[in-house]
Amino acid sequence: MSGPTTLSGPGADLHARGVRYALASFVDLHGVCKAKAVPLDHLGAMLTGSELFTGAALDGVPQDVSDDEVAAVPDPASAMVLPWRPDTVWFASDLQLAGRPFEACSRTILRRATEQAAAMGLRFNLGVETEFFVLRRAADGGLQPASASDRLDKPCYDLRGLLDNLGWLDELVQAMNALGWGVYSFDHEDGNGQFETDFGYAEALVTADRVTFFRLMAREIARRHGLIASFMPKPFADRTGSGAHFNMSLADLGSGENLFTPDDGQPGWVSELGRQFIAGILRHAPAICAVIAPTVNSYKRLVVQGSMSGFTWAPVFICFGNNNRTNMLRIPGAGSRVECRAADSACNPYLAAAMLLAAGLEGIREGLDPGDPNLVNAYRLSPEECSARGLHALPRTLGEAIEAFAADPLSRRVFGDAMADAYIAFKRDEWSSYHGAVSAWETDRYLELF
Repeated sequence: MSGPTTLSGPGADLHARGVRYALASFVDLHGVCKAKAVPLDHLGAMLTGSELFTGAALDGVPQDVSDDEVAAVPDPASAMVLPWRPDTVWFASDLQLAGRPFEACSRTILRRATEQAAAMGLRFNLGVETEFFVLRRAADGGLQPASASDRLDKPCYDLRGLLDNLGWLDELVQAMNALGWGVYSFDHEDGNGQFETDFGYAEALVTADRVTFFRLMAREIARRHGLIASFMPKPFADRTGSGAHFNMSLADLGSGENLFTPDDGQPGWVSELGRQFIAGILRHAPAICAVIAPTVNSYKRLVVQGSMSGFTWAPVFICFGNNNRTNMLRIPGAGSRVECRAADSACNPYLAAAMLLAAGLEGIREGLDPGDPNLVNAYRLSPEECSARGLHALPRTLGEAIEAFAADPLSRRVFGDAMADAYIAFKRDEWSSYHGAVSAWETDRYLELF
């Protein structure tokens, strides 16, 4: 293909913008980008699936070494020119095998879930709050906040910490807005070196593409400033971990009307449809947890204590409520949406969104009732009080979560057999490997104790 190439959206008129290379990108099991690059003159072939990948070489692309390669077929509407490298355009891609959708493609798994919603006349809208740490290497090789002044015991919303980091933050926010994401807020979070950006919600597939690209972009911009952007859920034992709160609502597919808005307009709550959606998620919460909190480290975030400022602000119980941040599912003060607070920044956004949506749709189809909301600080409840209120704990470890995922039929309905098997095998192995490692905590405690 030669001559100018015109696409809609951010990738329009790529030749005129000086773009020379195109990336056919998809994600592995972890939500990490994989890609091949082609000169722009070969874009036409790339858009039809010319770029092939050996699935057996990747985590969570379940294939044998003898299988045919999968093809990455870019979604033209997803085109984003790299703000830090404007001669290159990125495309989110769906994987195909032998000309048909590859069952275990993360993006295809979410697409299947959104198609189920569309068959019910619904569109899944999603906004994700991106929390992450930006750090630098100390002289001794350890990690410290990017700003030397970022030392407060309670640094949440610290203006000095925000201003000291405004150089790389401004570059990141300007890049997000140039891509049309509509950043409306950013701040210093509760951990030293921790930040959050908030941008406009969109249809779930678009938001998942943007979160995937955001992690790539934040890491690259931080690196150019000599810094490390980390999406590890809990990099420091004594600081708050990084969530990726999923803010969810369903809209009428035709009118776009938010169907979670209460009929009586009462702020702070959701409609009966929204309650049914909540009930479906609560029913499958343990299995969902293995996907929205997918690492060994994730469960060191989902605890009551573990922050210099006191509470961790992360949920530990399967419950919902109003603006109360101790619930797994929170209905923010403005109402008309549901926020899942158990999701963290290490999740694969496609798989996480697919599981949450599928569970919520089940709740709607079956007319489930979530019961009474939890309106109190769940952190302060005794085990007896939790039992009396019917509050059950989220999985306490990755091992517990992955066994819940394996036992729940919803997991295979959403992932398909090949991806479910790959996910279970990988996460069981991750849990086993963690238990085989000897930590500094163990040597510090036991080496000379006896």
